[in-house]
Amino acid sequence: MTRKMLTIIWMSIALGLGGCGQDRQRGADAADDSDAGATAGGGEREILYWVAPMDPDYRRDQPGKSPMGMDLVPVYADEAGAGDRVEIDPVVVQNLGVRTAEVQRDRLWRRIDTVGYVDYNENYISHIHLRTDGWIDRLYVKSDGERVQKGDVLFEVYSRELVNAQEEYLQALNTGNAGLKLASHERLQALGMSPAQIDRLGRTRKVEQRVAYHARQDGIVAALNIREGMYVQPKTEVMTLADLSSVWLMADVFERQADWVEVGQPAEVRLPYLPGEVWEGEVGFVYPTLDAKTHTLKVRLRFDNPQERLKPDMYADVRIFAGASEPGLVIPREALIRTGENERVILALGEGRFTAQEVVSGIESGDWVEIRRGLEEGDRVVTSGQFLIDSEASIRGTLNRLDAAEDMEKPDQPQMNANERE
Repeated sequence: MTRKMLTIIWMSIALGLGGCGQDRQRGADAADDSDAGATAGGGEREILYWVAPMDPDYRRDQPGKSPMGMDLVPVYADEAGAGDRVEIDPVVVQNLGVRTAEVQRDRLWRRIDTVGYVDYNENYISHIHLRTDGWIDRLYVKSDGERVQKGDVLFEVYSRELVNAQEEYLQALNTGNAGLKLASHERLQALGMSPAQIDRLGRTRKVEQRVAYHARQDGIVAALNIREGMYVQPKTEVMTLADLSSVWLMADVFERQADWVEVGQPAEVRLPYLPGEVWEGEVGFVYPTLDAKTHTLKVRLRFDNPQERLKPDMYADVRIFAGASEPGLVIPREALIRTGENERVILALGEGRFTAQEVVSGIESGDWVEIRRGLEEGDRVVTSGQFLIDSEASIRGTLNRLDAAEDMEKPDQPQMNANERE
């Protein structure tokens, strides 16, 4: 490349930069003239409040310093709400897939969506304890989960105290003393022998060294805590029987929804292993205290389970219908933007214009949420693409506030009189 060509390129760059500088200067002069004309024509601009340049939520009624030590910036009445307004070309709006929904006035159901688990119905559980010391001589139930019928022999126990009580009863029968006979009979019942076993003892007049214990209900062995040859005492829980023809479903309700739930409310239950099937029931009991660890309220539902398809410890999706709320403004839940400090939505103003609006939400029900403050009926909120618009609005509002802060920090230019100019 020749020296002459390099000189021509550098001259072109210099002319281009000069033109850009003149354009920027003309734009700045025009903006100053516009601001001056607005101030001159309308008098002093009304100040609504003062905000921190870096924190729009920090507001004061008079000038001062922000927590970061920066001067507060005034917000004027003629530009309030316009700092974070966004304008997007309608073609871009369509390409982004922005969808909106109208703010409606409606009545929401206090629907509680939660999870729970299947548990034993405690009214159908029996715990087996001995009433005397003894040894498990023969065990007929070998493992947890075995099914038993009412009247089945569960185990046989040898107890010296039971043997002595049987001998005393036979002696009372031989003496013919009615009082002694009654006392001996009641002692055998107190030690755990059934009326049928006592009657057989009276007929055969033969002491049983091993006394059999029978199941008092149908069900499964929920817990087996003994083995053959084990020495047991009255405090030992030998085994637990549970009937699964009826089960409980324990559900957790969030603390903020604890006031909604009542006994008798309808409920639906769905289980992952049986897709498409719904069990209908109702709230049977609401526990009076919250769980200390999860801070949730325990709610109990009861279901008939004749085929035993609901099995203990299964997880379930629970839906409780807790009644309707008072009519109010509602929007789709996806339109609500939650941050750590506030809640807001993106309002669609029409013709590609959007703005962020702070709101206060109420109850949630399914895909809808109640709005208690911040919106009017008929407003349109963005339900898709709102996070992109919200980010743009936040950035634009911050830049506007920074520009205002820089304008306030500019030192006043000294005015020169005619003598100084000369």
